[in-house]
Amino acid sequence: MTNLDQAASARRLTLPGRLGSVGQAYGALIALIVLVLYNVLFTPNFLAAQTLNINLTQVATIVIVATGMTLVIATGGIDLSVGSLMAISGALAPIIFLGKLVPLNPLVGTALAFIVPVLVAGLFGLFNGVLVTTFRIQPIVATLVLFIAGRGIAQVVTNGNLQAFRNPGFQYIGLGRPLGIPFQAILMLLIVALVAWVMRTTVFGRYILATGGNEAAARLAGVPVNQIKRMVYVISGLLAGLAGLIVIAINSSSDANLVGLNMELDAIAAVAVGGTTGGRVTIVGTLIGALIIQLIRFTLLAQGVPFAVAQVINAAIILVAVYIQSQR
Repeated sequence: MTNLDQAASARRLTLPGRLGSVGQAYGALIALIVLVLYNVLFTPNFLAAQTLNINLTQVATIVIVATGMTLVIATGGIDLSVGSLMAISGALAPIIFLGKLVPLNPLVGTALAFIVPVLVAGLFGLFNGVLVTTFRIQPIVATLVLFIAGRGIAQVVTNGNLQAFRNPGFQYIGLGRPLGIPFQAILMLLIVALVAWVMRTTVFGRYILATGGNEAAARLAGVPVNQIKRMVYVISGLLAGLAGLIVIAINSSSDANLVGLNMELDAIAAVAVGGTTGGRVTIVGTLIGALIIQLIRFTLLAQGVPFAVAQVINAAIILVAVYIQSQR
């Protein structure tokens, strides 16, 4: 066999590997483009402003929560409590701006309703981080505590009652449309951009990657591993709290039984499809993963596929995506 033949044979042998690399690197983006093109061609009014707004509104909270989840998973952890923290945040906000605890000036009450619930959710995130770092409890078990108890706390706070309200100032976070764009979509993009910048350019971002990539080596290199882990759980709690406010603002009511229900599953799925693993972070990938999940759900329901079947198909797609990412 001549050198030319050997080179041609080598190229033939390496081509599948190259295709595999392309699939691993760009598979999620390619899948998103295919979904968009399919809907443009076969789903009536897909490009209508109302349809786009609906999809952006539904995906925004998933992306916000999944962004925090991305940082947690990047350190080798997981956060099952995000849905319950959304419920706690959503339960506290109406209590504050409706003056159920202390009569407040409407402007002050609205301002505090944005700040206090998010901070409380962040404190619960710190609680998760302490369980993981100080008490050495496995993340899935540590966060299971608030997964179970957190929604109960929200129900106790509200006495299990639905809190209906009308507060245009507060509800702008969920119903505002600057330039015709849902405000929560703008907020989502700002959060994604900020966290992506932090991961790419700051020491904190490098510490997260080091912690998830090889925790023992990171400790030897002087990385404050426990502090980093606590911080990512705090960030996850803060973003979950913010997402809870958006949900109740859209619904004009707060129901501790429903706010954030199953959100942890959507967030983990978005992170998995996006390609984040311990020691490897792609915030934009998480955004793409959430968009894929939302568009799959929308496409199947638009085609008349029952919701239960859509969930099964979603699970199958997540399994394929995780398998592809595991080949890196």
